[in-house]
Amino acid sequence: MHTLEPLTAPVEPEDALRRIAVLLERERAGTYRVEAFRKAMGTVRELGPEAVARHANEGTLQTVPGIGKSTAGVIAEAVAGALPAYLATLQDRYAPLADGGSALFGAVQGDCHTHSTWSDGGSPIDEMVLTALELGHRWMVLTDHSPRLRVANGLSPERLAQQIAVVEAIDGHLGDSFSLLKGIEVDILDDGSLDQSDAMLGRLDLVTASVHSKLRMNKAPMTRRMVAAVTNPRVNVFGHCTGRLVTGSRGTRAQSEFDARVVFEACAENDTAVEINSRPERCDPPDELIELARDIGCLFAIDSDAHAPGQLEMKAYGAERAERLGIEPDRVITTWDVDRLREWVSRG
Repeated sequence: MHTLEPLTAPVEPEDALRRIAVLLERERAGTYRVEAFRKAMGTVRELGPEAVARHANEGTLQTVPGIGKSTAGVIAEAVAGALPAYLATLQDRYAPLADGGSALFGAVQGDCHTHSTWSDGGSPIDEMVLTALELGHRWMVLTDHSPRLRVANGLSPERLAQQIAVVEAIDGHLGDSFSLLKGIEVDILDDGSLDQSDAMLGRLDLVTASVHSKLRMNKAPMTRRMVAAVTNPRVNVFGHCTGRLVTGSRGTRAQSEFDARVVFEACAENDTAVEINSRPERCDPPDELIELARDIGCLFAIDSDAHAPGQLEMKAYGAERAERLGIEPDRVITTWDVDRLREWVSRG
């Protein structure tokens, strides 16, 4: 089971603040609360242990910019050698996110859909990797957005090239226990072409392709658009196919209209995995479309679509749905080891 081992005293202030932020993200707490702890974490790192201990002992932590009342309390308790009470409370209510799917969730080794501060994610790449490691995963694909999605700070070819170098450097320091893979969530344009050059996509380890615009396009052109994308040899995973929203702060949104049988048959014929997007607000595809893709013979990718470290565990929701709907673990590419994943991508 991919769960976080509880922290016990003594705990470093930075580690306590990080774990609180992760647990708040997991609970879908307000962004401002999470940012308070991540900001304090950065401040503690910059100050260094001696200065932090001095401020804690003198009772002056709140005079330091970036540290407020709640975060000061956590830091002071950690400096004193105790498990911060707020952290203890969050850990006490830590429970499985989903009621079922534990066997499939336990088999998941990676994630084909994650975001960082390079686009619209809330944390830098190294924080995403650290939490993935703590959850016991073996690999993760970083898939920040492509240029057209400006509202999400999509990566231009130049920025993507820079990110590729950063990802390769991070992966080079991780050893054999974990692999950070180069990827993208590339926008599927109106005609089914992709929002990034073929040359740049060719430099990546895996490509997830999703529709983000003109979601109300008529059924026939939307079907052609999707088929063109999933039959593109560069595309490995078809992300959140219906585009629907079922709950959450952004409200609800009806699913796009397309001929799902035609699209999923194209996925099966071209070895493109259908994503089971685990975000509660998406829950995409709906059950009946997962069953259709299952019966057609599609592969699947249970992904978190995480925009923060604490959301990586949301794959539990996707695993519950896949297990309940009879998806065999071997048909889920996120249960494969990284060597098998790379070999599958190379065949495409």
